[in-house]
Amino acid sequence: MPDVTNKIYLTFDDGPMPGPTDYVLQQLEVFNAKATFFCIGDNVNKHPDLFDQLRAHSHAVGNHTYNHLKGWNVNNEAYLENIVKCQQLIGDTKLFRPPYGRAKRSQLRQLRNYKVVMWDVLSHDYSKSLQPEKCLKGVIKAIRPGSIVVFHDSLKAERNMQYVLPRLLDHFANRNFEFVSLPEF
Repeated sequence: MPDVTNKIYLTFDDGPMPGPTDYVLQQLEVFNAKATFFCIGDNVNKHPDLFDQLRAHSHAVGNHTYNHLKGWNVNNEAYLENIVKCQQLIGDTKLFRPPYGRAKRSQLRQLRNYKVVMWDVLSHDYSKSLQPEKCLKGVIKAIRPGSIVVFHDSLKAERNMQYVLPRLLDHFANRNFEFVSLPEF
């Protein structure tokens, strides 16, 4: 187990997406922070230059299926094919996060070559009814050393994420926390 003292693992789901992902990359650079991006294969296919920027800035990437599939709504074969289709675009990562944080046990058992990564802090940045200030307060309150925090580099989450991210980075940087990408384990 890696030493997590004063480390926070920021993760971003559902990109890469022009606009939100660009903003995230800019903010991470300001704070010399690293993160892990769980990418949807279809978005990588549509925005390969933006995906290349994630890699060029030494951020980790993970598989989030090709079409953001809900594992419990499809059979195992279709789910696994969707993961493989994404993997062909993103490369050699072993990190995987099931969309919505859920998949059938039978699907997860077949992912022995992956490290399935969940989280302990969900930002709820995608919630249209959650005001940005409340989103920030909730995330700051929930984070502990070693927390894996989920944000979304998507259009749906853009308003809250753009408010919360720089303030969160500043808050924890001033408390000597380091933002690191997830190891492959």
